[in-house]
Amino acid sequence: MTKKESAPISLGVIIGNRDFFPDRLVAESRVEIIDILKSQNVNPILLETEETKLGGVETFQDARKCADLFKKHRDEISGILVILPNFGDERGVAESLKLADLNVPVMIQAYPDDLNKLDVARRRDSWCGKISVCNNLYQFGIKYTLTTKHVVHPTDPSFTQDLQNFIGVCRVVRGLQKVRIGAVGARPGGFNTVRYSEKILQRNGISVVTVDLSEILGNANKLTKDDISVKNRLDAIKAYTPTGRTPDEKLVQIAKLDVVLNDFVEQNSLDATAIQCWTSIQQNYGCNVCTSMSMMSENMLPSACEVDVTGTLSMYAMQLASGSPSALVDWNNNYADDENKCVLFHCGNWAKSFLPDIEISTAPILGTSVGEENTYGALSGRTPASPLTFGRISTDDSKGIIKAYIGEGQLTDDALNTFGNRAVAQIPNLQGLMQYVCRNGFEHHVVMNASKTAGILKEAFENYMGWDVYEH
Repeated sequence: MTKKESAPISLGVIIGNRDFFPDRLVAESRVEIIDILKSQNVNPILLETEETKLGGVETFQDARKCADLFKKHRDEISGILVILPNFGDERGVAESLKLADLNVPVMIQAYPDDLNKLDVARRRDSWCGKISVCNNLYQFGIKYTLTTKHVVHPTDPSFTQDLQNFIGVCRVVRGLQKVRIGAVGARPGGFNTVRYSEKILQRNGISVVTVDLSEILGNANKLTKDDISVKNRLDAIKAYTPTGRTPDEKLVQIAKLDVVLNDFVEQNSLDATAIQCWTSIQQNYGCNVCTSMSMMSENMLPSACEVDVTGTLSMYAMQLASGSPSALVDWNNNYADDENKCVLFHCGNWAKSFLPDIEISTAPILGTSVGEENTYGALSGRTPASPLTFGRISTDDSKGIIKAYIGEGQLTDDALNTFGNRAVAQIPNLQGLMQYVCRNGFEHHVVMNASKTAGILKEAFENYMGWDVYEH
């Protein structure tokens, strides 16, 4: 049920060396790591063998050459992988990173020794060298990621998993440092819970572009059912989901709004949106915006309702970690008397990946106050069993920080007789989690993703972004 991204990523590679260890170890590791990275859809950027001794980094002059290479590829490099086939030169590694000044995640790998090859001609001492490299990076103030095993051969399955996780960390950090979020309309008056600080977000590289909802609705009202752009969006909507009993004129309304929202995203180079929904769109335009939000989220442009900017930021971060769409949900109901299960719910804006039985419908709860005929566009569908990563990013304005909680569980196939977008979640110590959410002032919205990526998010948020993180 997930939609994976497959775009290659570029990593800078530093191969550490120390002159009194066997040079052939550097030559062997270079060939090995290039093959492994390419097999994982990674483009390696590293020194050629004629630029330094075997393409390794040892002296300060080597470090300068390596840094110059990385700076030339600054826009491509999402992270740096440090390889230690032997003890390595800790200064060479640290100085390369300091001179390059890329501010990207760094992972340190060190080769294991063979018990039968501990003579002078064949020993590595990488176990010790890794500690020295990390000590120097710590002194230089450079953040870094460790492999699960202190020393590990690149062909070891645990390294493959570490590498995939590191690539996820790189995607999250790179994406969050330049993300642009569109805030469409004012926060609904009844939703103090989604208040946030633009200034704190901006200090962390997260930009918010605002637009008044009247401008969006005004532009939508200027369109007609005969406009080519409206016809094209109407075709896209019908291809995306069954329309159920939705009247034709409501589908046209939804399509017109979709045209304007997509234009706003394109004109402002946005990565995500948060849209005022409850209840202005229904009262002043006559439909729900859920279908458009679902289509954007499915197309990796996450969209959250109720102008929940940090909610859509959470969606974007999880999408970057997993390569699959995210959904904004309410922590909504207990599930009978099971203390580790709850109901996740929203009117109907989840990405299609979560809704195999997707259909355009109405929002009955909202309809009680604005008229159900004004809520067409909400989606109906039940999410089946799948892996679950959940979490939430929030600005804590009184402390001047960004904080987050993350965790993992399962979505289940337990019976659930209700409407809207809905799922049943099973989470270990759910009661303890709810205690944490309530005591620390988090929002009633949480984000779900069909993956197991909490570790990636924690490493990215806490180690590289410097945020306060609770991992449940």
